[in-house]
Amino acid sequence: MTPDKDWWRGAVIYQIYPRSFQDSDGDGIGDLAGIARRLPYVADLGADAIWISPFFPSPMKDFGYDVSAYRDIDPMFGTLADFDALTAEAHRLGLKVMIDLVLSHTSDAHPWFVESRESRDNPRADWYVWADAKPDGTAPTNWLSIFGGSAWEWSTERQQYYLHNFLTSQPDLNFHNPLVQDEMLDIARFWLDRGVDGFRLDTINFYFHDAELRDNPPLPPAMRSATVAPAVNPYNWQDHIHDKNRPENPAFLRRFRAVLDDYPAAAIVGEVGDGQYGLELQAAYTSGTDKAHMCYDFTFLSLERPTGTRLAAMMDAVAEVNPDGWTAWAYSNHDVIRHATRWSLSDAACKTYAALLLSLRGSVCLYQGEELGLPEVEIAYEDIQDPYGLRFWPKFKGRDGCRTPMPWVADNRAGGFTTGKPWLPMPPEHLERAVARQEETPDGLLHFYRHMLAFRAGLPALAKGDMTITARGEDILAFTRAHGDEAVFCAFNLGEAAQTVTLPDGSWETAADAPTAALPVSDTVTLPPWQAFFATSTKTSGG
Repeated sequence: MTPDKDWWRGAVIYQIYPRSFQDSDGDGIGDLAGIARRLPYVADLGADAIWISPFFPSPMKDFGYDVSAYRDIDPMFGTLADFDALTAEAHRLGLKVMIDLVLSHTSDAHPWFVESRESRDNPRADWYVWADAKPDGTAPTNWLSIFGGSAWEWSTERQQYYLHNFLTSQPDLNFHNPLVQDEMLDIARFWLDRGVDGFRLDTINFYFHDAELRDNPPLPPAMRSATVAPAVNPYNWQDHIHDKNRPENPAFLRRFRAVLDDYPAAAIVGEVGDGQYGLELQAAYTSGTDKAHMCYDFTFLSLERPTGTRLAAMMDAVAEVNPDGWTAWAYSNHDVIRHATRWSLSDAACKTYAALLLSLRGSVCLYQGEELGLPEVEIAYEDIQDPYGLRFWPKFKGRDGCRTPMPWVADNRAGGFTTGKPWLPMPPEHLERAVARQEETPDGLLHFYRHMLAFRAGLPALAKGDMTITARGEDILAFTRAHGDEAVFCAFNLGEAAQTVTLPDGSWETAADAPTAALPVSDTVTLPPWQAFFATSTKTSGG
């Protein structure tokens, strides 16, 4: 069978945080063998692919996003043989495998950096971003780290500063060096040859820095944005035009895409981390057919609940700025407060927002446990693992609250995640929402997600079709999705009062097999509070 090179367009990608999905050996930390054991659950959910957060060797100062070797597995997660077995099982179940590649920086324990730091004339001296101090000894530029303070750290060995956009233990690679780029492409080939179907590229807009080392200008206060966490440091007081978002980036993405195009059906989803220019960068990185296939959007990871008005404005902006690109939408991930808590959603509201997410034009990333409606966990200070939380407690308590172990059963304290002590606590409130308990609740969230994913899979218009908005308001959003001769009308009541919407011209009937109420259809339909509605037509005159 010829592989479908377009499988990623409209795919539902299930994110697995390996430390917290399933432990197979009792050490309290999830691993690759545990993931393989639970893959039937992901397949039964109806996902098309899994995205596995980093599992490479690492000192774990940023829990795998500080890589010390790119072609191996950290022993806490298993072995390359375990990864091969996981990939084979995923493919047997019809799941694609995407892995998280962190290319913008490494750990300071990586042999490349150890060598680079030794002197200014060793073979890897220029593999990282090094710069002399200013005459007064201060840092080369005013660039700031996302984790607080200067983005420059002094090295006594080289008597120079090195750049780190994140932790001081995460030095940035120098992508202006062609050898660095070549090495990254070889790493991609290594994993593609092992059978992966694509990559989630971490911090895709951080690869290049300004070679002239110019200071960032200040950002007007009105433009400052703390996209996914409270404003706890002045990082977003700068306009980051010199330490990221550089114009050299698309050329490297073209090189990376060319590598993937040598394989049957591999895809890229790039993470664009930017509070001001995210949409424009997505357009630059996904337009045409020679760069990233899609970009991971932060819009719905924010603290502000997306209203119908805001959602419609976002879709308008995408249509205007990035009409031929493709977006991967998400509500939750390993870096943000779980959306059930962030937006104070009831189960009914969670269902409506899930139906909405799975109806938008674009692909979808689901974070493990959101299909259970897991709330954010309040982690005691003594249990915090995240360096971000330790740095900014109590104003910001870090990311551990969304990274707690997956609850599989309700009848033991570890929720079936491990036979040992979980690396983060298993909260009692999560046990109440365990998979086994929800399996017995036909009207619960887990069954709703399964039903909605199956409904989406049965209607190509929902996965790949064009989108036309027909109604918008704070608590209402309605649009059509059209693909070939198939059209789907989608309406969502995002509030506590009934809402009435008018259907577009055409012959519509309530969609069969929808996981939502089968409301009567005429020229209008009235939606009860927190309700989604779908109608189908084989002919429509627009709207």
